[in-house]
Amino acid sequence: MVVYLDHAATTPMLPTAIRSYAEAMGVVGNPASVHSQGQNAKRMLEESREIVSESLACDPIEVVFTGSGTEAINLGIKGVYWARAPRRRILVPGGEHHATLDTVEWLVHHEKAIVEWIPLDVQGRINLGALEAAIARDPLDVALVSLLMANNEVGTIEPVAAVAALAAAHGIPVHVDAVAAYGYIPVDFRALAAAGVSALSVSAHKVGGPVGIGALVLGRATTVEPLIHGGGQQRKVRSGTQDVAAAVSFAVAASAVTAQQLAPYPRGAARGVEAARLAALRDRVISGVALVAPTAMLNGDPERRLPGNAHFSFPGCEGDSLLFLLDAAGVSVSTGSACQAGVPEPSHVLRAMGRSESESRGALRITLGHTSTDADVDALLKALPAAHAQALAAGMADRVPGH
Repeated sequence: MVVYLDHAATTPMLPTAIRSYAEAMGVVGNPASVHSQGQNAKRMLEESREIVSESLACDPIEVVFTGSGTEAINLGIKGVYWARAPRRRILVPGGEHHATLDTVEWLVHHEKAIVEWIPLDVQGRINLGALEAAIARDPLDVALVSLLMANNEVGTIEPVAAVAALAAAHGIPVHVDAVAAYGYIPVDFRALAAAGVSALSVSAHKVGGPVGIGALVLGRATTVEPLIHGGGQQRKVRSGTQDVAAAVSFAVAASAVTAQQLAPYPRGAARGVEAARLAALRDRVISGVALVAPTAMLNGDPERRLPGNAHFSFPGCEGDSLLFLLDAAGVSVSTGSACQAGVPEPSHVLRAMGRSESESRGALRITLGHTSTDADVDALLKALPAAHAQALAAGMADRVPGH
């Protein structure tokens, strides 16, 4: 039996989303066409947009479908940056997802942007004082602020409303990467927009929808320059024939998100039923790892973290060694973000949190989702002692100086 505990990388598609995807793929018609088949496709597309908008607490017109969460982040950052010219400064916390890091670095190298990295505290939370000081140095030259809603590696939930308030005081737009948060904690764009958030990115495959579709939630008053031209679809923000089948499948997954958020809360709980279930499983992982490997360090905020995230550093071990040993035992976990083309490197998130290189190299991320069960946690905790002992025996790999 293979145990899948890497839901932060991608979560299995919901069976209903698979069926809906297959059925919708049989529908003929370009939603931009005026004949009846085209208009039927358009109806399916717009109904899907409405369902997705309900899961994000925004208006349907604010949902711009993209080809991925990464594209949504690129559009949110580059599009706002270009629209805010000649302002050049971009304020970004350390430890962001590489979809943000690489986008910002591209703007630095190709568009003469100036990036200022805002430090994180030891739990992975943005330093609000440092952000306020960075804005105050020259608020008129800040093009935008971009940050995660919740860190995709260590799971810490960020103070987005507080960040937005600091930026809004100077009329600075804020982009939020909610890809890791969507489906695990409530995402209320109306409330965030009221606080000063201008744009927010999500991805379908993190909530049980298909790979290949995401969305940028773009406030009505927010102006962006498009990445893609030709056709003027979706408010002229993202041109191209829209993928109706993917949108339909995304909507099925999004409706499950809405249902979870609206489900009755357990007595005394601060979250919905599914989030509470995942948090209980996560806490079993955390307590079990503490028994098996007492030297393991839990990374991220111990309380204000994603319900399905447990992230550790194992002193004296390579995270890659633990990953491969657990994989051989039938347990799939991760060392961090899965969007790095399989290139192992010390966790840049932990480095931004002030951790040493060895602690960053010994990182392991265990993430739970809608298919996770107590039996999965049992299997992990059964396989971990032998894997940990072998990884300790192997020790830390030699590294070339300067690498």
